[in-house]
Amino acid sequence: MKVAILGNGGFGTAMALALERVGHAVALWGHDPVYTARIAATRQNPRYLESFVLPDAIRVTHDAAAVLDRADVVLLAVPTQHVRGVLGAVAAYLAPDAPVVSLAKGLEQGSGARPSQIAAELLGGPERVFVLSGPSHAEEIARDLPTTVVLAGADDAPLQRLQTALTTPSFRVYRNQDVLGTELCGALKNVMALAAGIADGLGYGDNAKAAILARGLVEMLRFGQGLGADPRTFFGLAGVGDLAVTAFSAHGRNRAFGERIGRGETLAQALAASPKVAEGVWTSRVVVEQAQQRGVEMPIAAAVVRVLYEGLAPRDAVRALMERDPKAEA
Repeated sequence: MKVAILGNGGFGTAMALALERVGHAVALWGHDPVYTARIAATRQNPRYLESFVLPDAIRVTHDAAAVLDRADVVLLAVPTQHVRGVLGAVAAYLAPDAPVVSLAKGLEQGSGARPSQIAAELLGGPERVFVLSGPSHAEEIARDLPTTVVLAGADDAPLQRLQTALTTPSFRVYRNQDVLGTELCGALKNVMALAAGIADGLGYGDNAKAAILARGLVEMLRFGQGLGADPRTFFGLAGVGDLAVTAFSAHGRNRAFGERIGRGETLAQALAASPKVAEGVWTSRVVVEQAQQRGVEMPIAAAVVRVLYEGLAPRDAVRALMERDPKAEA
């Protein structure tokens, strides 16, 4: 199978390594021609996945037409805020029947759209658009460590075919048909991971982080159900699975970003010091705006936004959460 991967960040590069290992013909596209040429020449991606060598069989280029030529499947591995621009620029090169799998985990600023919605808009419908999500740090996929994810799509027949194609001995793919819930989980868990990182930066312990995850999952579920998502999705790989790995792991970029904020850095300082994109930074505002419009209570997400964008001190945000009126858990 010929696999085209749009995006040579950490996750796109890791997926290229995983799929090449099982014999797929993989082509990897990057938006920056200079940096992409460097990867092609050195066979390494020092900005996102240092210490890993890309086999010669993986084609690396800035030429989107060459990457997408006769591709059997396209993996969209760019940050949410760039999905529209990238896919819009290359859509003419896609084969009309090639499935497009979104790996992005966020919501678009301005529109509030999910990545799959953007792709469906640009490609003329949702039938060929799928979502891959779950606990899947790029560093561990690149090392060929066991990883389990979920693939979501509306039609079960092509979903099963794609599930089989993307599964490897160490990369297990489940499937479901709740595209909405799967995608919302990926976006919302990044917001909660920021909160967990802020707690880490403040020096709070495991008790505080566990509480953030438990109550954060409640907020995620409230938001998802309000939009019509299947609640079961939030207790699966895309929900609690991805939330846990993002919030606890040293690889979690949103957790690491939140830790910088908890240690006293401003939003501008943390952005300048973070080479990797923390999707939750932009998604948090979109989520809180939509929650307020729908009357969905999300105190943790709202606190993250106030800390990032309104100058609320992290300790004051935690104090306000702890001093909320006591209530029944459920």
